Amino acid sequence: MPDNRGVAYMGPGAVEVQTIDFPSFTVQDGPGVPQENVGRECHHGVILKIVSTNICGSDQHMVRGRTTAPEGLILGHEITGEVVEKGRDVEFLDEGDLVSIPFNIACGRCRNCKQQDTGICLTVNPERPGAAYGYVDMGGWVGGQAEYVMVPYADFNCLKFPDKAQAMEKILDLTMLSDIFPTGYHGCVTAGVGPGSTVYVAGAGPVGLAAAHSAQLLGAAVVIVADLNEARLKQAASFGCETVDVSKGDPKDQIEQILGVPEVDAGVDAVGFEARGHGEHASEEQPATVLNSLMDLTRAGGKLGIPGLYVTGDPGASDEAAQEGSLSIRIGLGWAKSHSFATGQCPVMKYHRDLMQAILNDRAQIAKAVNAKVITLDEAPQGYDDFDKGESVKFVINPNGLVKS
Repeated sequence: MPDNRGVAYMGPGAVEVQTIDFPSFTVQDGPGVPQENVGRECHHGVILKIVSTNICGSDQHMVRGRTTAPEGLILGHEITGEVVEKGRDVEFLDEGDLVSIPFNIACGRCRNCKQQDTGICLTVNPERPGAAYGYVDMGGWVGGQAEYVMVPYADFNCLKFPDKAQAMEKILDLTMLSDIFPTGYHGCVTAGVGPGSTVYVAGAGPVGLAAAHSAQLLGAAVVIVADLNEARLKQAASFGCETVDVSKGDPKDQIEQILGVPEVDAGVDAVGFEARGHGEHASEEQPATVLNSLMDLTRAGGKLGIPGLYVTGDPGASDEAAQEGSLSIRIGLGWAKSHSFATGQCPVMKYHRDLMQAILNDRAQIAKAVNAKVITLDEAPQGYDDFDKGESVKFVINPNGLVKS
């Protein structure tokens, strides 16, 4: 049996690469695993040799200590890999297949899965709807920032690339299909982005940049990206976005300078619960800032897509209400402007096949948009540190040396 290593969360600010168990088709007890899941048989699963696995901003929330994630949790929900073993019940995959794995774990059999709401599968997490690899409160499934990982319900969950050689040539783009490209795209779709739209994306991290690129793919006339980080704003500008530095004050004033009016058709929140204030409050954490700002600057009748993460437990929040996910939202403003809101995990499978085709046929260059950078598994702790410091890079971990630098 091959050895296995993975990136473990070891407490606020600390991750380390550890030797871990080689995956099997039976769920083992471990950090965050509900007792009802221990011993669960997964003969419908496959074991993957990881080709690429990415560091996500959602991982960073845990590593900062801003969730209730248990120590020892193996991180990683953005997974692309090669099938090296398949369970007895797998029918449509073979060893050697190269596949992308949605970060949502879904059974394909429950009511929600059958309605394409795979982000809130009813069966894979005994504690609440929805599950993911290597994430807090998401069923305790072992993460994919490792050399090998087990993927359950493989026939349903795995997106097989039609040409393995072609896929490896475009692997830095295709690795984004597991999360941030569909997530950014979902944010834009649910915000009503279409041909001729004016779009405001709050946040120029990888998901925000993916949303901006998605808005362009959907035909937006103008895409405005806002952030406090100069390097990230420069990255957004590199592929044709307008930019707003919210440290300079109310973004509506800068939007008016760009568009001639202070409102946009569609707003996307790619920041989430660690949002900071605007202008003179830019150094302060104000978790409701982005949501309230989007309601203010999105036109009446517009829509808000909210792929940014909000949590029910934030021990690092500045007040007791925010610690349980209660924020001071100006819902009256949104109601008065007849806004529509879309929240929650992106149902990756709703989008990933079409986005794969866009990549394979050179219609999307998502790796360039998010500034993908390949690192080794042993460099993952430094990658987390650099990402936390605001480096405008999407770190792609190459645990088995299969990705060209």
